[in-house]
Parts: sequence; C-alpha cells; structure tokens
Amino acid sequence: MTESPKQAMTFEDFKKEVLNDYKIATTSRECSLLGRREVLTGKAKFGIFGDGKEVPQLALAKAFKNGDFRSGYYRDQTFMMAIGEMTIEQFFAGLYGHTDLAHDPMSAGRQMGGHFATHSLDENGQWKDLTQQKNSSADISPTAGQMPRLLGLAQASKIYRNVSVLPKKNKFSENGNEIAWGTIGNASTSEGLFFETINAAGVLQVPMVMSVWDDEYGISVHAKYQTTKENISEILKGFQRDDNNNGYEIFTVLGWDYAALVSTYQRAAQIAREEHVPVLIHVKELTQPQGHSTSGSHERYKNAERLAWETEYDCLAQMRLWMIANTIASAEELDEIDTIAKKEVLEGKKAAWNAFVEPIKKEQTELITLLETIAATSVNRVFIQKYTNDLKEIKEPIRKDILTISRKILRMIVGEKSQPLLATWITNYTNTIQPKFSSHLFSESAQNVFSVKEVLPTYDASSEDVDARLVLRDNFDTLFAKYPEVLIFGEDSGNIGDVNQGLEGMQEKFGELRVADVGIREATILGQGIGMAMRGLRPIAEIQYLDYLLYAIQIMSDDLATLQYRTKGRQKAPLIIRTRGHRLEGVWHSGSPMGMIINAVRGIHVLVPRNMTKAAGFYNTLLETDEPALIVECLNGYRLKEKMPLNLGEFKTPIGIVESIRSGTDITIVSYGSTLRLVEQAAKELQEVGINCEIIDIQSLLPFDINHDIKKSLSQTNRLLVVDEDVPGGASAFILQQILDVQNGYDYLDSKPQTLASKAHRPAYGTDGDYFSKPSSEDIFEKVYAMMNEVNPNDYPSLY
Repeated sequence: MTESPKQAMTFEDFKKEVLNDYKIATTSRECSLLGRREVLTGKAKFGIFGDGKEVPQLALAKAFKNGDFRSGYYRDQTFMMAIGEMTIEQFFAGLYGHTDLAHDPMSAGRQMGGHFATHSLDENGQWKDLTQQKNSSADISPTAGQMPRLLGLAQASKIYRNVSVLPKKNKFSENGNEIAWGTIGNASTSEGLFFETINAAGVLQVPMVMSVWDDEYGISVHAKYQTTKENISEILKGFQRDDNNNGYEIFTVLGWDYAALVSTYQRAAQIAREEHVPVLIHVKELTQPQGHSTSGSHERYKNAERLAWETEYDCLAQMRLWMIANTIASAEELDEIDTIAKKEVLEGKKAAWNAFVEPIKKEQTELITLLETIAATSVNRVFIQKYTNDLKEIKEPIRKDILTISRKILRMIVGEKSQPLLATWITNYTNTIQPKFSSHLFSESAQNVFSVKEVLPTYDASSEDVDARLVLRDNFDTLFAKYPEVLIFGEDSGNIGDVNQGLEGMQEKFGELRVADVGIREATILGQGIGMAMRGLRPIAEIQYLDYLLYAIQIMSDDLATLQYRTKGRQKAPLIIRTRGHRLEGVWHSGSPMGMIINAVRGIHVLVPRNMTKAAGFYNTLLETDEPALIVECLNGYRLKEKMPLNLGEFKTPIGIVESIRSGTDITIVSYGSTLRLVEQAAKELQEVGINCEIIDIQSLLPFDINHDIKKSLSQTNRLLVVDEDVPGGASAFILQQILDVQNGYDYLDSKPQTLASKAHRPAYGTDGDYFSKPSSEDIFEKVYAMMNEVNPNDYPSLY
C-alpha cells in the first residue's frame, strides 16, 4: 500500500495515540449531543447520530488504509473524523443542509446528516487517485441498502489482483490489496440484502470486513424480535471457514473494550487484505445514549435496569476507566480533554451555522431593498410593506422564506411598472438557487452520454444475414478485447454464454473472472456492478429477464440512480445493466413493467433497442461515457436475422435520439422494442386502405427525444398514437407527458392523442395469452382506423 509501515511504538507514543483517540471520540460524542439540541431548537430538521458507537469506530479507523473503501451505516461519524475526512464544521454543515460542497462535502445538503462520502472525482468529474486517499462510498438511508454495493467494492480488489490484462498499480488499486469495510446496525441484519450479500461474499471470497454494531435494539424493537437466538454471529457460525471449506473468519468483541477492539480489527484486516477472505466482526454490548434519533426518546422503551447498564457500559466511560487503570491518563487530564472538546464543538457549530445562514441573509437584504423600492410606487404599498416587514423580522431565514414572499408580492403588482423588475429578480434568483438542489442527476462531465455521436454500422456486399444474437456476441468479443476493464456477470452468463447465447464462447476466451456465472441473487448482482464501477472497472451486470429486475429495483433506485446526485457529482458508477424482455408469454416472463422502472430510476438511462444491432450500438456508446444505463434487449429477437456489421465495437447508437423507421402523412405512431414489429405490420395493412402511418422508434425512454423529433413529425401528420405493451397508464403516460407537456406537441394535433397499451393484468400464458393480453397488429390497425373514422367517416366507415 502507499502508507509506510509503522515502527515499533514507545509507551509515550502509544499513550499519545490513545489520548488522541479519546479526544476524537469525545469530540464526536459532543457533536451528537449538541446536534440533537440543534434539531430540537429548530435549526436542523432531523438528527440521527453515532453516539455510543465511538470506540469500535476508532479501532476500525486504525486498520483502514489508503485505497480502502467504506460502505456503511449512518452512525459512522467517529470513523469519518478518525480517518481525517470530516471536521466539526462539516458535521454541522451536513446537519443544517448546507448546499455548498466546500462546507458539506458529504452531499452538499442533499442528504440528512450522518450520511458520509469522500470525493472520488474532481470538480470536472474525472477520477482522482483513489489509492492515495481513504474512501467512503456515499451512504443511503434504506437499511441494509449499503450491503450489495459493499460486495462490488470488495470484488474489485479480487479483479485487480487476478485479471492479468489489468495493470497491477493504477488509480484504483495496488495489486488488489484494498479492503471494503462494511458497517451495519444489528437490527438491519434482519434484512434480506444483508443475508444475500453475506452469502455472495462467502462464495466469491473477496476482501470484505463486515462490522455489526450491536446495541440490542432496532429503533424500539428488541433483538429478540429481530434475530434468531438474538445473536447474528451465533446464527452465522455455519459460514466459518475450516480446513476443507472456504467461508468467513468470524470474530466477536465487546464494543466498550478498546484494547480488544484494536487487536480484533488488526487481525481482521490482515486476513482480508492478504488472503482475500471475508471477515465478520460482531461488536456486542454497544449503547445508544440518545436513542435512535431526534424523533423520540429511548426512555419510552428501555427499562430502568437497561438504562443504568447503558450508563455504566457506555464505551467512552469504559475507555476512561481503562485509560486511568493503565496509567495512560488521570481523570483530571481526561476532564481537560472533555472540556476542550466541548469548546471546540461549540465553536465549530457556531462557525458552521454562520457559514450556512450568512449568504441567505445577504439574499434577504437584497430582496428587502428591492421590495422597498417597489412599494414606494405601488398602489398596494401597504400590503407590500407588511410582507417586507415580515421578511425583515425573520432572524434566521431560509430560501423558501425569500421566494415565498417575493412571489406573493409579484401578484400584487401585475400591470405596474415594477412588475418586470421583480419578475426578473425572481427568475434570476430561482435560476441561481435551483441548481443547488437539482444538479448532477446525470453526469455533467465531458464524458456524459451526449458527448458521443452516432456512428452507423457499415456493411458491404458480403455482409451476411445471421442470427441477431451473433451480432451481440461478436460485438462483445470486440469490446472485451478493446477494454480490459470490461467484465460481465449474471445468471448463466458464463459457461453457457447466457440463455440466448449472446456470450457464446466468451468465458473460454476471456476467463471466468471477466465473463462470470453468479447465483440467483439479483440485488447483489446489481451491487457487484455498482461497487466495481465505483472503483474504475466497467462492469456489465446481467439480469436474466426484465421481470426479475424488480428484485434489484430498490438498489437501482436508492443507490445507483442517486449516486451522482447525492454526491453533487463527486462519485460515479458507470454500470451497464443488461437484461431482456417484451413479448414472452406468461405472468412472470412478460417483461414490460416499464412505467414502474422509469419512474423509479431517474438518474439511470433506460434504453429500449428494437434489435440486436441497435443494442450493440448502445453498449459501444456507453463504454465511452461515465453514466449508468439499463439496456433491455428484445427477448424474441435473438433468432431473427440481421446483417453482421463490419465495424463491430465502433458503431454507436445515439442516446436520447428517436428514429423514424417509416415515413407517413396521416398519423404518427410512437413505440419501442418488440412492439415495433407489430406496428410495422399494421402500418402495411393500413396502407392498403389508404392510411399512411409514420412510425417512430423511441430507442431510449430516459432520456426521451432530446431533439423533439416527434413534435416535428406531428407538425406533418397532426395525429398521435402511442403503442406500448406496458399496462395502461404505464410508460405510455410518461411518453404522452413528454410529447404534450415538454414538447408542446398538442399545438399540432387535430385529434385527441391516444394510447394503446396492454390489458391491466399480467399477460396470460401461451400464444393466445399474449394475443388477448397485449396489443396485436389487429388492435393497432383498428385503433388507427377508428381515429381516422372520427376524422373522415365517409372514407373510413366504422368497422363495428
């Protein structure tokens, strides 16, 4: 690793280090205590703190090296302070929701306090050297949601150590020596994501150290209602490795025993770092002095005996006793440290509050000056002055106060000379402030998806018609050779080359680590991809069928989709998710819950290619960008014939661009994926009765038609039909909203825009099940015909 090994310590050096640890822990505790008061007095909205967990986090921090990653729990503030990645001021800036990364580097006010992150990217969105810093992946609130990502962070070390085509030293790894450290509360080990990840890490044998902070409660619910035997390490004993079987090394340690904690974490780090064996550390007998959060008091659910025990075995109290007993410090010396910590925390809190509120006060003053000028000439001066005085009286304003009052006054001066002045101020103010809360949902770097231009596939006279799966397979072959950091994994992806043979022969050619089979565990498949993408690899995570993506939708929605946003562009995970769906028969394999997906994963691009050449072009495009995406291949398209392109790996399907695949003058039909083939068939039949349809392939749902080409089509046809195999009101509702609301397509419509979707139920099994559940070419024909009948009943008399 990059850090120099420590020399043997003298007792004085040891004493100095322990005292410094105590100072950090005491400072952290004071932050928790004062933070709670800030919430109760109204300066902050909510607080969830790390009090009671300080001492084990000191031990973790000692074993944590440059290049390592944390994927943790929202009580790890002491750890972040101990590794030098959070100051007192930054702690309080996060509590107040400061929107400046310079003050709240964790999330710029986008997450509540207690959610920690370091910066993997510079201000331009480019990778920093992660081996030269201590790293924390950005926390999320959903309990156990940090677990799947943790698996991928650990697996990256295994890939960097064992894949020969990758350099042994780069910005992301030094020979795979890095550990991924996980933390979780004991109650959250009840979540399925915890068990799925624990199992997967044991199978994969990756350098992951999992700490369970055990204080016996999950909010108010005791461990006896959470965990069999009330003991997570006891029930995981079957994962303990032995001479004949891989598995875990499992340790238990008391959370108030400083010396034992330091020793345990050093042993765990050595095993994980050197042997790439996962380790579980069950840290028992911890406390929670202020209860779960500022939402309530733990006195409501803990009896007097438990509360007395918590006072005695508070980890800071026990650390004090140990230090005094071992002549490291006297009680008076420790009292002095406590006093200094209280003073520093109070000063840091004041500095953070002033930094938060002063810019807003300047904005308040600016508006007051403007409103006084406006009031002087307004017929409503009395009312304006009343609002102005109300604004003046707000001693600690927030930006909502400023905009609310300015917008109310704007209504009072409509038609007056000062109206444009205030309207311009409001517009400029909103344009300045809104990005503080809305930027970086997608990448704003030079590698965003819009930086890649379309490159068409090329063919010549010798280009053969082949099974479409071969276009994908040969394109993947080119990509694996071109990008050594690319790897793909999923159920049946390796040995048999995926269920549709799109990866046929790839594992044999590129090895089991780059083309890998995994177990049936969709959430951690996604997590593997997220974690590895956060460490510079370019993973493609394969979910066998689109319906099974729902197992992973929470991880996609809460973690991957929000990553750039919740770090304001300082972390990224350019993961590609590969799946297949549409038009298969049966309730659980119909593959079209698109409305559910697109409304859960804003922050991830959702791409719906109509054939395998288009799909391959999307993979080629995405590998030149730094953004995550979901690609849904057409399940019934692998055996259809397509021509083999000459420029494999080079042609690129543009993202956010629709394609007109049939010109027409009477109506615009918009669709995507496999349904387009039915639309094309219906259009041929409609042409026979004199109805000329324009067909537009959406290609990507997120982003949607950035050039507004559908609106341009409507200006020629004046009619719109959206055909979708999702349920009514699913993706078709989103598509209509984009066309009518965003593109103002209604300006060109002569008829009501309509949709044709599947039935509200899941598709029944068999060919008849498909026919009676999803749109057929006859349905499309009759829908368009009925729309034309409304316009011209003489030429198109009613069919029914």
